[in-house]
Amino acid sequence: MLKQRASVLKKANIVSDAALVVAAFLVSFNLRVQFGGLGDLDDYTWVLLAVVPVWLFLLERYGFYDSQRLSSPWSILVSLVKVTAIGGVLTASTIYLFEPHGFSRSFFGAFLVLSFLMLLAEQFLVRLALRLLRLEGYNYRNILLVGTGESALRIIDILDRNKGWGLKVVGLLHTQHKHDLQPLKGHTVIGSLHDMVDICKAHTVDEVIFCDSKEESRFEIGGYIAKLDEMGITSRTVLNLFYRFEGRKELGMLHGEVPLLTFRSVSVDPNQLFYKRCLDIAGSCVGLAITACLLPFIAIVVKLESPGPLLFGQTRVRENGRTFTCWKFRSMYQDAEARKQELMHLNEMEGAIFKMKNDPRVTRVGAFLRKASLDELPQFWNVLMGEMSLVGTRPPTPAEVRGYQNWQRKRICMKPGLTGLWQVSGRNSITDFDEVVRLDLEYIDTWSFATDIRLILRTLKVVFFREGAC
Repeated sequence: MLKQRASVLKKANIVSDAALVVAAFLVSFNLRVQFGGLGDLDDYTWVLLAVVPVWLFLLERYGFYDSQRLSSPWSILVSLVKVTAIGGVLTASTIYLFEPHGFSRSFFGAFLVLSFLMLLAEQFLVRLALRLLRLEGYNYRNILLVGTGESALRIIDILDRNKGWGLKVVGLLHTQHKHDLQPLKGHTVIGSLHDMVDICKAHTVDEVIFCDSKEESRFEIGGYIAKLDEMGITSRTVLNLFYRFEGRKELGMLHGEVPLLTFRSVSVDPNQLFYKRCLDIAGSCVGLAITACLLPFIAIVVKLESPGPLLFGQTRVRENGRTFTCWKFRSMYQDAEARKQELMHLNEMEGAIFKMKNDPRVTRVGAFLRKASLDELPQFWNVLMGEMSLVGTRPPTPAEVRGYQNWQRKRICMKPGLTGLWQVSGRNSITDFDEVVRLDLEYIDTWSFATDIRLILRTLKVVFFREGAC
């Protein structure tokens, strides 16, 4: 269940550990230099070619890149002592092989002590930070359990014992016509299996686990899995159920105890997700630097034309119903939202989206900002915060989402983006909302890191030639 997230965290952890080992080496050298007797740093840096790989291998060997959520502080301390001791012996042997008389033992000893302390501090700080984040409600995945039987009790027990995993049970659904709605181990039974689609719309649900082994459920599961697939919600089933589904399947274990079969509507490659996030961070930093340069000029012209704030923040919907504040430079008059209802009859789009070619609410400066795509520059902050991506689907408003059909909700199963397939496909010429959704679903179904690169390049072309902007 945590395979994708764990892969990204593992890569980040490896990079962090390598950086700490190098930092410990450099700090130890500088400390030893104070006592004299050492040559240039260049004469010692070759040791890092042995130290870094050995330390990373041993950290991997002793499980530091697996989940440490269930490890006690004492076990982490003991394992790190072993890593340092074994690493010290191996690298000392390598040093003696190449320089039997010319390497400072005090320098190497200081490095061993300092690397141990820095890696130990990192482990405890990361554990503390993750715990605090989850106590504040961040980094959680919301799970809906279908069933109230033995399998459901077992899953609840595992999740309650391992709250650090960041998996929160939204509630349970019963599968019987006559059922007592009493809480199950403190978790509320919020409805029946027949209410599943409506409950997924009313709550933020990332995954649904079917864990009822009742005989009468065997013919119903396939249809509900198909509905979840249509909405872009991941579903899983304990392997004591009958099911029929032709989509992507993934077999895994929950805590090595409960076998789960996962049905995905979206192909998820953890390596490519890691690269995508790295691209988002790098791109948002560049975008925010450009925004800072243009900010004084945009602020002046926006303020001179009409009163009101410089930035306009609007609630938008991201993955599986989560909401965030999407920022733009204000391109409309202050009363734009209030005047929207009186203009609804002039909507040029068919479906759950409003669009006008000559919207009277848009200021002259705002029209230029939109034409040049400058109004969306503040959204690089949303990208940096992880609320959006450089490439994705268009972030809808909550009102739009409430009007979606089931198949249209799949467009919110991925992180929204600054640009996407719709934006580079002549968005002004598309007047049917279903066509917008079709393009978003095409992006979701065929997503890859290479696709994002291609769409970014196409977006630069669209912005440079001012094609399709509002």
